Amino acid sequence: MSRYNHNHKLSIRAYLYRILFSIIATAILVLFLLPIRSFTTFNYTKGEPWEEEALIAQESFPILKPAELIAHEQDSLRRKYTPYFSQDTEILNQQLMALRQDFHARSSMGIPSYFLRHLEDKLKYIYSKGILSREGEMKLNEVKPESVHIFHGNESKGQPSSELFTEKKAYEYLIHEDDSIYYSHSHLRGMDLMKYISPNLTYDESKSEQQKKEVDGGLVRNMGVVQQGQKIVDKGQIVDEEVLNILRSWEQYQREHKLSTREMILLIGGRTVYIAIMVVLLLMYFQQFRSDYLDNLRTVLLIMSLTLFFPIVTYIIVSHTWTNVYLVPYCVLPILLRIFLDSRTAFVTHVLAILASAVVVTPPFPFIVTQTVAGLVAIYSLRELSQRYELFRTAVLVTISTLLTYLCMEFVLGTADGIQNVSYFEPYIYLAMAGFLTLIAYLLLIPIERVFGFTSIVTLVELQNINNPLLRRLSEEANGTFNHSMQVANLAAEVANKLGAKAQLVRTGALYHDIGKLENAVFFTENQNGQNPHDGLPYERSAQIIIQHVENGKRLAEKYKLPTVVREFIETHHGKSLTKYFYVQRVKSDELRVKNNSNNSGGNGNSDSSLEKSFRYPGPKPQTLEQAILMMADAVEAASRSLTEYTEESINALVEKIVGAQVSEGSFDECAITFREITEAKEVLSTRLRTIYHTRIQYPE
Repeated sequence: MSRYNHNHKLSIRAYLYRILFSIIATAILVLFLLPIRSFTTFNYTKGEPWEEEALIAQESFPILKPAELIAHEQDSLRRKYTPYFSQDTEILNQQLMALRQDFHARSSMGIPSYFLRHLEDKLKYIYSKGILSREGEMKLNEVKPESVHIFHGNESKGQPSSELFTEKKAYEYLIHEDDSIYYSHSHLRGMDLMKYISPNLTYDESKSEQQKKEVDGGLVRNMGVVQQGQKIVDKGQIVDEEVLNILRSWEQYQREHKLSTREMILLIGGRTVYIAIMVVLLLMYFQQFRSDYLDNLRTVLLIMSLTLFFPIVTYIIVSHTWTNVYLVPYCVLPILLRIFLDSRTAFVTHVLAILASAVVVTPPFPFIVTQTVAGLVAIYSLRELSQRYELFRTAVLVTISTLLTYLCMEFVLGTADGIQNVSYFEPYIYLAMAGFLTLIAYLLLIPIERVFGFTSIVTLVELQNINNPLLRRLSEEANGTFNHSMQVANLAAEVANKLGAKAQLVRTGALYHDIGKLENAVFFTENQNGQNPHDGLPYERSAQIIIQHVENGKRLAEKYKLPTVVREFIETHHGKSLTKYFYVQRVKSDELRVKNNSNNSGGNGNSDSSLEKSFRYPGPKPQTLEQAILMMADAVEAASRSLTEYTEESINALVEKIVGAQVSEGSFDECAITFREITEAKEVLSTRLRTIYHTRIQYPE
């Protein structure tokens, strides 16, 4: 289990707070997701200037060809359209048989036989070309094709449509061709030739429609694509034919892609559940690994604000198509959380924020991969922000890594083939700009510190400057205390580095932990010069003067506006320990008084607990690993000045005695420190003290 995770049963109120946090976070993100797609109309006139603000494409959409151009291309394609007709060959045989019967019935009139052969040849020709029914004639007139397909059985042939016969044309062909033969016999003129003409072509609708679809499928209705984020028309620009066509294409696209109520409900519901999953995963992470953050309201507000900010910005950019999402410096989120909290929290929060943002980004996969890599590089490269160049180095590394990652994604997805297009380089330009904008993290440190009460490493480093008014005053008015604080700061920082704690924090806390001694500097041993003002004072009074330096330190810290995290070191560096010297002296004096006054059966008149109360610091005990380190370093450094000889054995014994007493008194019961870490701390303190008090050679006179 993590040292920062509390293994205690949560109250109902704590559960309600966590549920409320999840609901609020989800509701805020879904609220910004609601404007999914709305139909927008504009007032514009061809040849007039565009009076609205610049119009940016909210989505990618095709540019439709003008209606006149489409009609012209359709006419051209329809000439290639060949409808299908099925031919009935039996009709010819039937008509020939009827003709022969009628002719033989008139044979007594003296009509030559060659007239019959002549009419048969004509009918055979007409039926071979095909006679259209009225329906077939109407279908043919609708499209006016150059040719048709005629099939019977399994055979099919193409034929110019001009060679087809209608019933009327077939009859005219019979009676008008070769008039000299036809009119030479009046008996032949009396025959009703129309009854031998019957349609033998039937329009095949299924095959014809299939052919029409194939022809229409060859019609390209688009003449280009407007990419998402591309400017359609600028304010004041003249609406010419090209712009007019694009505007109409956009309106048509909106009408065709307008969501139904059911689709809207499903889309909003899906996004709501998706966002809720991201929020719950974040909450589960804190519950599992850093429940201490959930107990601190300002920490919850910081995490919630940063985590919601970037998805909301993404939703607004995509909804209003202001710019490209790759311009947003998403890695600022893990940088700030890395500075104020820890690396693991920074990474988990960053990934979940990117996943929540990607719900509106198209395509999402390159976005997720690129921004995740950016966050990892930012976390790995920014160990601590104690110098400004560190953030600049991080910005450079983030920029290089995102550019390379995005390029690799294009190769992986096979989209790196538009290099000849200027718009191809836009994402790379935006990523480079986002890398530069990463530097704004430095400017955000002070506002976050002021609003949420956090303290950055930059502020801690600034507070360590010995020219700081409070430290300069300490060096001038209580030089011994100042030197003691410097030694404690070095000891504590070295222990913190060994244990993986926040070295800059514990160093700053050590420099200011004893500033309360400025009020009565001469009452503290390190500032005395031969005369001890405690001589002649009651032990309780001396103890209260010593104990009072904690309250005085808190007051000075508030006056000089020291961060809360530094004030906590002032409050906890003695915990609830005793001022042992004066307590022991008081106990000895009471024992001596009892011994001299054997008739006084009441002893010293006070119980041990009531006596200790006057000699005990108010606390609280250390609450963090850093505060525990400072308590050990402070006590060990102060006690080391009382050693008569500085040998390895004496120093080790001193450290073991001081730290062992703190452990046995329960000074570390309320902070997350293990016995192994206490052992390592004692080793570092012993080694460091041996280095400070090493034996020096005597130089000859």
